[in-house]
Amino acid sequence: MMDRYIYEDGLETERLFTRFLVPEDVKAWSDFFADPEALEFFPFVEPAPNEVRAKNWIEKQLTRYREHRYGLQALIHKKTGEMVGQCGLLAQDIDDKTEVEVGYSLLKKFWGKGYATEAAIRFKEYGFARDQAESIISIIDVHNVRSQKVAEKNGMSRGKQVLWWNMNVFIYRTYK
Repeated sequence: MMDRYIYEDGLETERLFTRFLVPEDVKAWSDFFADPEALEFFPFVEPAPNEVRAKNWIEKQLTRYREHRYGLQALIHKKTGEMVGQCGLLAQDIDDKTEVEVGYSLLKKFWGKGYATEAAIRFKEYGFARDQAESIISIIDVHNVRSQKVAEKNGMSRGKQVLWWNMNVFIYRTYK
């Protein structure tokens, strides 16, 4: 499936549009790393200042773009132009198999407004429409009920529980 790699930005939903992340997004994304509640289920929290964490995280996405492993994209509110969060497809290795994941993280002030679900559905539809995979997953901490609800609203069902990045997670999955 990775040989059919297709990944674009500029996707739209009712309230959001997406774009590839750029280094200038570090300042906005530093707010994410400043919030302990937002980081509760985040798998890669390095001991560094928030701006350094944000820079490293955005660099990781830029590397994913270059390596054709997809990458999270900025979610931008159409009316205000504010960054709401990040969402996108990710190539993830689970049990020695590369899977296509829909991943998402939102700035806390945008929680509970349906943005994560709206974006996750759009990326799932995009992945299936471009024949990127026969199934798409979301990797979610077993205690992250909010994210599990997003996955369920995205038509996914809870599958197996695995240890991933030293976290106990459920693999949610939906099929084409």
